[in-house]
Amino acid sequence: MIWMEFALTGIFAGFLAGYLGIGGGLVLVPALSWIFSRDPATAGVAVQMAVATSLATMLFSSLSSVLAHHHRRAILWPQVRLLLPGLLIGALLGAVIADRISSASLGNVFGVFALLVGLQLLRGSAQPGNRPLPGRLPTAGIGFAIGSVSSLLGIGGGSMTVPWFLWHGQQTRKAIATAAACGYPIAVAGTLGFILLGGNDSGTLTLGYVHLQALLGVTVFSVIGAPLGVAAIHRSKPLFARRIFAFFLLLVALKMLSG
Repeated sequence: MIWMEFALTGIFAGFLAGYLGIGGGLVLVPALSWIFSRDPATAGVAVQMAVATSLATMLFSSLSSVLAHHHRRAILWPQVRLLLPGLLIGALLGAVIADRISSASLGNVFGVFALLVGLQLLRGSAQPGNRPLPGRLPTAGIGFAIGSVSSLLGIGGGSMTVPWFLWHGQQTRKAIATAAACGYPIAVAGTLGFILLGGNDSGTLTLGYVHLQALLGVTVFSVIGAPLGVAAIHRSKPLFARRIFAFFLLLVALKMLSG
């Protein structure tokens, strides 16, 4: 039965990634938290395991996206290099913070973030600005902040990176592509941190905080869901779907915040 739950979670996350261009973490973390919380062996660290497993799935799911964007020369690699030190250090710090706080507290942090993203989706997309990109040190600081929050919450960081690039006058296509490239080092450093910090006394098949059964099930079936989302976006109105997903996030936020 649990394999079916992982499969359905993967298909749903993959579908939304293809349909709305959002990272799967906003779906995976609440879904996996709910699944893990029902098992007494993992209930005490349910959110940590959900965050860690969400990051681990991105090692596989986002690689093809990065390669495709690179093939189309849409990634701003100089900016990725400037952000990279901050992204890596921040992602490791996010894993440390997640390890140090309770599962309930981490769930509340995710709930607040889901609430903010849901309200932003209802409000509409960020409009391009005309501010120049900052220099090396400020960019590294931005990378540190994005990496910390992303690793702490098990997301790729696109919900922060894309608006930041748009705010600095970059084209939407390049902003999305560069955000995808920034998400991969977050996934690498964050997953490594959760592997090193997590114990394995739950009796389940884990690598640190990473739940290996969930990783396999979600990764395999998200590959099925993503093309379905891409096909669906050409036959419907994505604005309507954005609003539906926004309300879904608001419900997730209320659930995570209420415990």
